Amino acid sequence: MLPPGFHARPFAHRALHGPGRPENSRSAIDAAIAAGYGIEIDLQLSADGQAMVFHDYALDRLTGARGPVRGLSAERLSSLHLTDSEEGIPTLTRVLDQVAGAVPLLIEVKDQDGALGPEVGPLEEAAAACLADYPGPVAVMSFNPHSVARLGQLLPSLPRGLTTDAFASDTWPTVPASRLAELRPMPDLAPLGAAFISHRWDDLTNPAVANARAEGRRILCWTTRSDREQAAALADGADQVTFEGYLA
Repeated sequence: MLPPGFHARPFAHRALHGPGRPENSRSAIDAAIAAGYGIEIDLQLSADGQAMVFHDYALDRLTGARGPVRGLSAERLSSLHLTDSEEGIPTLTRVLDQVAGAVPLLIEVKDQDGALGPEVGPLEEAAAACLADYPGPVAVMSFNPHSVARLGQLLPSLPRGLTTDAFASDTWPTVPASRLAELRPMPDLAPLGAAFISHRWDDLTNPAVANARAEGRRILCWTTRSDREQAAALADGADQVTFEGYLA
């Protein structure tokens, strides 16, 4: 089950980022805590096997560097400057110390297989090592069921769920059509012991979402970008939203 109060407030997508507060940055995390929002963050793997709080697979969009995140050590990644700031990419350990249970934390483990397949493990193990003694409300999720399964093996008491989508081929160009077809009906929820899904906000009327809800799973959603979208998502049955670009 999700921790008590996990749905009390919306989740700031990649923390409460905005001008001068890059996404997934410590300043954006501070802003979310000050506003009382839950925080959604993403994890990627460094070259030396540490869990880094960063969304993209490549450094290009969010830093002045180029190339894959996993090509550099945690120390080097922490020394890079995120766009329009003097901040570096934080480790998960540093973020957990910063949040320290002040607000709920929703952690997405980014797919490391490339096709939502079974080649996972190092990032999940790095994340689990950080989370083993974390005292605050936290849950983990991934689009890749193999990742969620590994997290369940490593931290069986930690609430876990699937990040889900309509899995249209044009939005998942690296994933085989056959794999997308497997994922659409969400067959892995029960075997994974998933307590929740986080589904695309404008696809909440999907029958697979209704099935998840009927089975007692909480329904989170991503990512609303206006009050109108938030109201529509809640009307369609979301228990809580992940938002960005406005104050929810």
